[in-house]
Amino acid sequence: MARLDLKDVSKSYGNVEVMRDINLSIGDGEFIVLVGPSGCGKSTLLRMIAGLEPITDGEFSIDGQRMNELRPRDRDIAMVFQSYALYPHMTVGRNMGFSKEIARAPKEERAREVAQAAQTLGLDRLIERYPRELSGGQRQRVAMGRAIIREPRAFLFDEPLSNLDASLRVEMRLEIARMHRKLNATMVYVTHDQVEALTLADRIVVLEAGRIQQVGSPLELYERPANKFVARFIGSPMMNVLPARPGAGGLRLPDGAVLDVAGDRSAGEAVEIGVRPEHIDVVAPEAGDMVVKAEMVEHLGSDTNIYVRTESERGIMVRAHGHLPVRPGAEMDLHFQRDKLHLFAADGTTIPRTGAP
Repeated sequence: MARLDLKDVSKSYGNVEVMRDINLSIGDGEFIVLVGPSGCGKSTLLRMIAGLEPITDGEFSIDGQRMNELRPRDRDIAMVFQSYALYPHMTVGRNMGFSKEIARAPKEERAREVAQAAQTLGLDRLIERYPRELSGGQRQRVAMGRAIIREPRAFLFDEPLSNLDASLRVEMRLEIARMHRKLNATMVYVTHDQVEALTLADRIVVLEAGRIQQVGSPLELYERPANKFVARFIGSPMMNVLPARPGAGGLRLPDGAVLDVAGDRSAGEAVEIGVRPEHIDVVAPEAGDMVVKAEMVEHLGSDTNIYVRTESERGIMVRAHGHLPVRPGAEMDLHFQRDKLHLFAADGTTIPRTGAP
């Protein structure tokens, strides 16, 4: 496998700059996931690594060797696309081994490598079938098998599961995780699905408007986001963010509730407070920070999602573990877990917590 390095990389189309100051090092055998909203540049970045898009400025290297001028086929990188791109007239086995066939590898060698890849991906009994005889998940596995047989220096995945239904997505997510553990391969994976990002990644790269907002482990991004964008993008349901201003005893919310975060010396700089839905507790009457009215309730079995409206008509999402017998229109008292609050400055950056309440 290989180490990938992007240094001061930018991308422009004419006078329009779409990516700027991309600096990222991907370790040998690391699983990196690129996430961000549509148009943030994640697929463009993947295509620059693959050589399908030229780099305007900066340098991309593999194991220290500059790649900017090399053609895609000379970079020794395998890419798995959103569409399966299988040859319909070829069997599973021939689809998987076609790159070796083009390279004129001996037939016995091709058969052996196809069998090994098929066993890794659970395709042993499907070798003689044609793509039309396979499910969507099986076709995606064939596409991954085709990449494995190439024995590339790195694997690139461009939203490979977006065409699958929910159950197949879970199955294929596990398949990709198993494949990474077995091959110990360097992988770069693009997705808009944060569940895929949080469950697959060694590190996540969050992109927005062509810039890297934060790079870190899934838990680091979830618990210590660098700014409000990352805080709200990572996590489902997304973080609640409420305006706040310094007041006697702490930070005052629009409804008059005061959160006693005075132990944090930087709290006076905060203009917004963030709190995740699972860090808001439904408590006994008059024991909470504010009284709200339930607007909509989602009973999910393992959890209960409650959309509430404050007196100032601001919406808040609350997630309670297990079944909570709440009906729309009911009044509830909410308590914000103080050690889980996030403070944001006027420019959206996170204010580090410097003390405990």
